Amino acid sequence: MKRITAYQPLPIAFEQGDGVWLWDTANNRYLDMTSGIAVCSLGHAHPRITEVIAIQAEKLLHTSNAYQIEWQQILAQELAKITGMKQCFFTNSGAESNETAIKIARLYGRTRHLDNPQIIVTYGAFHGRTMATLSASGSQRVQKGFEPLVPGFLHVPYDDLSAIEQLAKQRQDIVAVMVEPIQGENGIIIPQTGYLEKLQTICHQQQWLFILDEVQTGVGRTGQWYAYQHEYCKPDVLTTAKALGNGIPIGACLMDGAAQDLLQPGYHGSTFGGNPLACRVAHQVLQVIKQEGYLEQAEHIGQYLLERLQQTLSSPLIVDIRGKGLMVGIELTQPCRPLMAIAAQYGILINITAERVIRLTPPLLLTKQEIDWFIPRLQKSLEQYQD
Repeated sequence: MKRITAYQPLPIAFEQGDGVWLWDTANNRYLDMTSGIAVCSLGHAHPRITEVIAIQAEKLLHTSNAYQIEWQQILAQELAKITGMKQCFFTNSGAESNETAIKIARLYGRTRHLDNPQIIVTYGAFHGRTMATLSASGSQRVQKGFEPLVPGFLHVPYDDLSAIEQLAKQRQDIVAVMVEPIQGENGIIIPQTGYLEKLQTICHQQQWLFILDEVQTGVGRTGQWYAYQHEYCKPDVLTTAKALGNGIPIGACLMDGAAQDLLQPGYHGSTFGGNPLACRVAHQVLQVIKQEGYLEQAEHIGQYLLERLQQTLSSPLIVDIRGKGLMVGIELTQPCRPLMAIAAQYGILINITAERVIRLTPPLLLTKQEIDWFIPRLQKSLEQYQD
C-alpha cells in the first residue's frame, strides 16, 4: 500500500501510557505536554476511565438514536448543570459539533425570514475540516485547494468589537457570531478581558445568536469548565469535544435561548453520536475532574507553568510566552516545526501551531515537579534548534 501522506508523523510509535507519560515501542519514556492535542486531559490510562470503558464494553456499545439511550440523558443533564444550557445534541467530534452550530444558525435565520443568513466569524479561527467548518475558519492554509467555499460567513479580525459593530450597521442579514474564547490553532491568542461579555451584549442587542466554539478550551482546560465562565456571559450555542471523552470520540452542541427547539426531528442526525460507551465515559470524565479537583489544578499549575517559562526560558527566538490555565503558547520569530523532533530526543512532546508557536496543552494532572523536569529540556531543545 502506498504510504499515507495526509499527516507528517514523527518516526515514533507509542504503545503505552500512564498519566502524563508515554512509552514508545523501544521503551523510551516521554513527558506528554500535548495531551493528544488537548484531548487526554486526564492523562493516559486513567484507572477510573479505563474501568468504565471495560464495564460498558461488556454491556452495550451501540443501539442508534432510534431508541432512548440512558447514558446520553445522564450526560446531557450533567452538561446542563455545568453550563446552564437547556438542550444538547451529541456528535463524534469538534468539527461535527461546529457543523451543528452552523446549521442551527441557518435555521434561526429562517425564523427571521432571511434567505441568505450570514454568520460573523474571525480571521485566524479554526472550526474544523468539513466544508462548512473550514469555510468558517479564518485560515487560507486550511481552505486552500477546497474552493469554492461554503458561503454565508463574514470574517472580521479577532478581538475587534468595532469591526463587528460596523457590520451591524451595514447589514441586515446577520444571524450569529461564532468565535473561540481563545484561538488555539492560531497560536494561543487570548482576547482582551471582557471581549466575550461585550460580544454577548452586541449579539443580544442585534438579536443574533452568540456561538462559542470551546472544542479546545473546554472541559477544564483553562481552569473553568468552559473558558466563557471566566467572564459574566453565556452563549446561545456552545460546542465541545476533545477532552470530553479523554480519547473516546465524542462531541456535543449545547443550546439555550433563541437557539432552543430549532433542531426538529429529521433536521439533523448522527449514527454514532451519543452512543452508550462514549456518553458513559464522558460522564465519568466530568465526575473525575469535579471530584479530584482538576479545575483548580489547571488554574494553579497552569499559572506556575506560565510563570516558570517566563522567568527561566531564554532564547533570542522567543517573541512572547502567553497562556491561560494549562493552555500555553510560546511564540518564536520563525517557523519551528523541526522543534517537535528535537524535543522528542530530550524526552518531551510538544506541538507546533501557526507555524511558529510552541503549543502546550498538558494533562490537567501535571505537577510542579514535572514542570521543573520539562523546562530545562525545552531550553536544550531551543538551543539545539538555534544552533
